[in-house]
Amino acid sequence: MQHLRITSPRDLTPAVLDALRADEAVTSLTCVRGASLVPVGDLVEADVPREAVNDVVDALRAIGVQQEGAIHVVPVATWLSQPALDAERRTPGSSADSVVWADVTQRAYEESELNWTFLTFMSLATLIASIAIVLDSQILVIGAMVLGPEFIPIAALGLALVRRRPSLLRYAARSLLVGFAVAIAVATLAALAARALGWVTLEQVTAPRPATAFVYTPDKWSFIVAVIAAAAGALSLTSAKVGGLSGVFISVTTIPAAGNVALGLAFGVFDEVRGSLLQLLLNITGMAVAGWLTLAFQHAVWSRMSERRALVAARIRRRA
Repeated sequence: MQHLRITSPRDLTPAVLDALRADEAVTSLTCVRGASLVPVGDLVEADVPREAVNDVVDALRAIGVQQEGAIHVVPVATWLSQPALDAERRTPGSSADSVVWADVTQRAYEESELNWTFLTFMSLATLIASIAIVLDSQILVIGAMVLGPEFIPIAALGLALVRRRPSLLRYAARSLLVGFAVAIAVATLAALAARALGWVTLEQVTAPRPATAFVYTPDKWSFIVAVIAAAAGALSLTSAKVGGLSGVFISVTTIPAAGNVALGLAFGVFDEVRGSLLQLLLNITGMAVAGWLTLAFQHAVWSRMSERRALVAARIRRRA
């Protein structure tokens, strides 16, 4: 169940109430006249099953509430209401499977923003990955993967195509390009400093590293794992049941590959630079394509679900 909190300009409130009353999924509809000071208007609240949120939000956006007011969509952790339960039962689909596109899009914008926090996490993760490769430590590689913030911007590329948001596509692509460039530059400078101090030698960088050799030796499995992980990640981002993202983070070799690129540049081992760049491109491409296909499939399914919900509502009105 989701709770809608709408700050409505006074002249739009009648249209807002009509739109909410017309939807069979809306329950607990409340209007507090004059409660909004900026903009001058009213506060409207309602409960809506998660499966119906997209249709209700689209109807409110068509009215133009978001231009001067606001639409808040808040998950309800616990609720007791027979009318709400009835509304949820007659709304097609499953709450766990449903996608609240406004929520997913907002998260994509927020976590794809190019800021100092994003660049810092990218740089720190890549530094840890570089150390992990020198030490041939799988534990440190996993730590670097989890620390890296690159997955959601990669998923945002597919979301931008599905939801037709060119600004999000530019936003996410810029963050990824600048983020990886800065992270590799920082790790390269650190590797040059470590080389000058004698902490890391060329022999260590070129020695056999059985635990981390996958970082610079891409193959078909690199792409396959990236595709599977991205599909799981997209489902974790859109589903009401989350918890799979940590598994996604430690499944794809993006940050470790960036770390090895930095080491290769610092020590002039260009074979590993080429292999790691190919690994990085394979993973990003596989994740972006799989994320796009997964989100496109969900978009198609829930578009048909909206049509089905409209037919069910029409039948209920005819019976009434």
